[in-house]
Amino acid sequence: MADFVQSANVKSATRTLAEPIADVATFNTIVQSVITDNPFECVAYMTAGESHPPVEKTKEAYTAKFVYQDTEAKSVGTGSHKFDTLAKFNAGVTAIIAAAAVSTAHGGTVVHDLGKDAFSATLRCHDANGEIYMVNFSRDRVTITSYSDDAIRTNVETWADTVAALA
Repeated sequence: MADFVQSANVKSATRTLAEPIADVATFNTIVQSVITDNPFECVAYMTAGESHPPVEKTKEAYTAKFVYQDTEAKSVGTGSHKFDTLAKFNAGVTAIIAAAAVSTAHGGTVVHDLGKDAFSATLRCHDANGEIYMVNFSRDRVTITSYSDDAIRTNVETWADTVAALA
C-alpha cells in the first residue's frame, strides 16, 4: 500500500480578544473594512473560469439573544434566534421585540440581551504569493486558517494591532 506524503504545511493562528467586540455594528465595520480597504494587500484571482475579488465573505452568522422579564425584572423566559445575514438579524431583532403575543406567552416583556449576542464572518483572501487563506472573525477572537507563509500571519497581525476592538 502507498503511504500519504505530506505536500504542504498548512497553519492556523488565533488571537483571543481581551474584550468581546462591543456590538454587531462594530463587528460589521471591522469585517467590511477588510473587504473594502484590503489591508492585507490581497489580489483578485480566477479559478475554474470564475473571477474572485481579493477578499470575499464566504460565510456569516448572527445570533440574537433575548430575555423575557416580569414586572419585577425577574427572568421568566429566554429566546435565541440565528440569522445568516446582518440585514436579517436587524429585521429579526425588530420583529421579535414587536411580537407582543410571544411576550404575553412568556408572561413578561422582551429585552434584547446585546451582551450575549454572537456573530461571525469568514473571509477568503488571496495573497499575492498565490495562497488562499481564511480569516474568521467572531465576537471574541480572530482566526487565520489554511496559510503556510508566516508573512500572511504577520500581515494580519500587524493590521489587527491597529484596530482597537481587536486588542
